[in-house]
Amino acid sequence: MDNSKYLAAIERDGRAFATSCTRAPNKARIESCPGWDVGDLLYHLAEVHYFWRTIVETRAETPKGVTPLSRPETEDELLALYSDGLEQLVTVLRETDPSTPVWTWAAQKDVAFIIRRQAQETAVHRWDADLAAKGRGPRPVLEPDLASDGIDEFLEHMVNNSADGATLGGTVHIHCTDVSGEWLVTPTPDGLVTTPEHAKGDAAIRGTASDLNLVMWRRTPLSAVEVIGDRAVAEQLVAYASLE
Repeated sequence: MDNSKYLAAIERDGRAFATSCTRAPNKARIESCPGWDVGDLLYHLAEVHYFWRTIVETRAETPKGVTPLSRPETEDELLALYSDGLEQLVTVLRETDPSTPVWTWAAQKDVAFIIRRQAQETAVHRWDADLAAKGRGPRPVLEPDLASDGIDEFLEHMVNNSADGATLGGTVHIHCTDVSGEWLVTPTPDGLVTTPEHAKGDAAIRGTASDLNLVMWRRTPLSAVEVIGDRAVAEQLVAYASLE
């Protein structure tokens, strides 16, 4: 996906996120984020958007200069803070050269990383809010092409930060069944190596891009997708990344 599509996704999913937060029952718990209610989720994404907007605006070389975002006392004020922040984020990202060097927590240290990361984070949190708003209705899904790209981003960046004691005892092939997207994940002494290819792994995980993405982010269980081969290895991959 190119940057214009990421920016459009941030705007689309960011606004839909706010709509679902307002439609969810008052103080509804977020099933996919244990311990959080809708207000916590709304503040979290407002804080994330504010943080990365500030990094880009100031061309920061370190995150230490970003002052904390205060949480408003009322729900209306919180919604306004989020909505204003979303528009400011999109404007700043749209007006900044994606190749501009800035601090990020990843090996890729430029605005392009932030644009992609914010598209993916906003999409997943929109799913969280949609789930709360729909209650017992049909479970929401991620946009397929964005979800496939999100799997690629997850494998490129998130698995580099492994959970304590994480291991992967074999190779895993991941295959989207509705849009393009295939990867082989291989354990090495230096960590996991991912290649975009069709290959046989010790375990294979197959499903729609949305389902696979949500499994990697531990929003839905591994049982939501098809697992072929060594299920224990597939489970190890899902548990590998530290999502803290």
